[in-house]
Amino acid sequence: MRCFGAGRVNRTYLDWNATAPLRAEARDAMVAAMDLVGNPSSVHSEGRAAKAVLERARARVAEALGAQAADIVFVSGATEAAALALAGRGLHGAGIEHDAVRAWVVEDLAVQGDGRVAVPNPATACLQVANSETGVLQDLPEGLAVSDWTQGFGKVPLAFDWSGVEMAFVSAHKIGGPKGIGALVLRRGLDLEARIRGGGQEMGRRHGTENLIGIAGFGAAAEAATQDLAKGNWDETHKLRNILENTLEARAPSTILVGKGENRLPNTTMFITEGWKGETQVMAMDLAGFAVSAGSACSSGKVKASGVLRAMGYSEAQSACALRVSLGPDTTEAEVAAFCDAWLRAHAKKFAR
Repeated sequence: MRCFGAGRVNRTYLDWNATAPLRAEARDAMVAAMDLVGNPSSVHSEGRAAKAVLERARARVAEALGAQAADIVFVSGATEAAALALAGRGLHGAGIEHDAVRAWVVEDLAVQGDGRVAVPNPATACLQVANSETGVLQDLPEGLAVSDWTQGFGKVPLAFDWSGVEMAFVSAHKIGGPKGIGALVLRRGLDLEARIRGGGQEMGRRHGTENLIGIAGFGAAAEAATQDLAKGNWDETHKLRNILENTLEARAPSTILVGKGENRLPNTTMFITEGWKGETQVMAMDLAGFAVSAGSACSSGKVKASGVLRAMGYSEAQSACALRVSLGPDTTEAEVAAFCDAWLRAHAKKFAR
């Protein structure tokens, strides 16, 4: 087990879908950016130095996303990007989408029991590439208006130029970058009305002085995440996820493994243990030294039955009894085994007769 943060000894972090630990490459890039004096919009030497860092990061993010640098618009995160892409458009979406998307769409796309979504008219729809809770992957139809790539970015191969999607968005902290920075990717030639107005930054699409420190960290994290994917590091994570699921399935057979057998993210497992609230499981595992989740991390202290599971056809009671474990490339087999032992001990205590 490893330490994440001051005083956090003997802890195992298994909540990578909520946020990934900050990469060393991102931290180094951010520290270097802190020493830059200039505003990226200034024309003097200091300003040009800051601008160079900004555009280098833009190129790195674009390369990681299979896009062109001119297609990348830096924003404060995926939530702002979703609002920028979706507000006022009346696009259609599904109940499995993140709340940041559901706030702006007409929620009428059908969700199948396996978590897949039918999209009759892609030009009027928003569809995620991967679900943050279940890990279920979607096949993106050609001509899709908007797609949330937040969870898939860095975990599965994605290429915007080949996707047929008009707009997509991502967040840096899901790939080991800093929190509070993300990007919207636009198909070339697509017009986008800025909703934050001021100095004309980001090619007039998102005004305001850029978060240079965050952007530098984002660029470094994007490059490192691409290397992880190319090296097959997530393939090893996939193996560990299967070990975890097989262990629970063998020793707690009544537990429902959501999406088992479906095409999913390599690191994500969500399981339902009827009669045992997800929030109670989270607290029990926290006391045992494991950081896991009952679903999507939307706001501090907010625990409720999973709307994603309800959309997939699970009951309210079942949805309230779900636990999500999301691994990362740094997760070890020993940590997975230790989690399984701790959870199974808690399970035996809960259901002791």
